[in-house]
Amino acid sequence: MPLSDTDTSADTTIDPTSFREALGHFASGIIITTQVDDEPIGFTCQSFYSVSMNPPLVSFSVKASSFSYPKIRQAERFAVNILSSEQSHVSNQLAMRGADKWQGIDWRLSPLGNPVINDSLHWLDCKIHAEHPAGDHLIVIGEVMELNLDVAGTARP
Repeated sequence: MPLSDTDTSADTTIDPTSFREALGHFASGIIITTQVDDEPIGFTCQSFYSVSMNPPLVSFSVKASSFSYPKIRQAERFAVNILSSEQSHVSNQLAMRGADKWQGIDWRLSPLGNPVINDSLHWLDCKIHAEHPAGDHLIVIGEVMELNLDVAGTARP
């Protein structure tokens, strides 16, 4: 469907706090991780999706002012940890700011050197493929280099 020539965006003002509150009710079971100088880095991701099957590409969005993302950019790689419903505490903990986000979270290194959270349903090991500015966020595209499907079993996402 073609875009309309009529721009209605100027007529509508969305309160940023209300917008964030509404979108914050979307359950996230995705954790983006990397490691720099032996320090695990990670955050709970609200926006993640597949981009391409060939080559295998995935994407996530992150706030441009994120504390974690510059370190992921520096590492040039990241893991996508797909959590089970039993791991909501991990999602909540890595969504926090300031505190020791990794305290009590068991993890190991992926083949690319990214933290993989133990008992995740699946994980994808990625190299940064592209980055695009989008408003106050960045759209990051990663090329999947490795993946693991072994843990899923009967657990629910």
